[in-house]
Amino acid sequence: MSTLKQAINKLFSPRSGEHGPDRNLIIATGIIIVFGIIMLSSATSVKAYLEHGSSYFYFKRQLFGLALGLIAFWFFSRVDYRFWKKYAIWFLAFSILLLVLVFIPGLSATYGKARSWIEVFGFSLQPSEFVKIFFLLYLATWLENREKKLHDVSQGIGPFVVILGLIGFLMILQPDVGTLSIIAITSLLVYFVGGGKIIHIITILIIGGLIFSLMIYMKPYQMDRFKCVFDPSFSSDDKCYQTNQSLIAVGSGGFFGRGLGESRQKFMYLPEVEGDSIFSVIAEETGFIVCSLLVVLYIYIFYRGYLISKYAPDKFGRILALGIVSWINIQMFLNVGGMINIVPMTGLPLPFISYGGSAILSSLIAMGILVNISKQTRLNGG
Repeated sequence: MSTLKQAINKLFSPRSGEHGPDRNLIIATGIIIVFGIIMLSSATSVKAYLEHGSSYFYFKRQLFGLALGLIAFWFFSRVDYRFWKKYAIWFLAFSILLLVLVFIPGLSATYGKARSWIEVFGFSLQPSEFVKIFFLLYLATWLENREKKLHDVSQGIGPFVVILGLIGFLMILQPDVGTLSIIAITSLLVYFVGGGKIIHIITILIIGGLIFSLMIYMKPYQMDRFKCVFDPSFSSDDKCYQTNQSLIAVGSGGFFGRGLGESRQKFMYLPEVEGDSIFSVIAEETGFIVCSLLVVLYIYIFYRGYLISKYAPDKFGRILALGIVSWINIQMFLNVGGMINIVPMTGLPLPFISYGGSAILSSLIAMGILVNISKQTRLNGG
């Protein structure tokens, strides 16, 4: 018992030279979460009442997921981020296992066209949300260990492509192209930051672009999403319905919005108001100015993460910090971009705001790790 207690104390004890966390990062994240829970309650009130008999159905369930997320945030912010390096290979194995579980009968759950969830004891879990952080932990460790070998094809780009390709293959089978896009872009970014050659990255982008084009050609509904970007009117009542309803919601919000709770599109006109479409309801109710401030907060989180990465005490911390804030901002851009129709809709949740226990939990785990890195940066990092 004493040995276990000593191990726990060692796990949570601060390292020499550790200082306070990045409070600006925590405050910015907290503002988004509080704002998000308010907007989720408003956006889902009609759908929740009609489908579940309670206007607060999604709100209450999100509070439960948020509570778990905050506990995880506290835990990971206290544990030295270097501790996770020793389990890097297990993070990779667990990522692959999670992606395989969605194909096992009895565990797999299908929503729409995607088979991206598993159900255990009545609770649904989206494994790909956790793959974002688990695979990033593995990749940061791998890049640090291979710092001087990345220019060697057999030691650098070769294994990187094989591992990323395996993750990508399992996600395409679901299919979950949106989450795969985040993982792929983030992985390429941290590979470059970790010392990868630019020619290798360009080669991957070309090959990936060809595979992506082939996949779109083989999946007509994916091609339809691109058509909606260029011409939302080509199938306004079917394939581009969500795009059109989203644009109506965003446009009708104007500069100052209709007012909190006053959205019209949430009255079952706009699909997925609890998920990827929540930004459209936010725009309709709060307007352009508030939405712009929200986007600025996400960018500010990236800026704080960049500073943490710049002044991190080791390469593992630098890669991990930049990877986390890149993931959050890439996902934000793809979500918001889809709602205002500058990129194809991906079905990705808006970080910290959209409904989903898996999404909020994985995001807060990542932010907890980022906060721990911030406590060990060189003090002249600001």
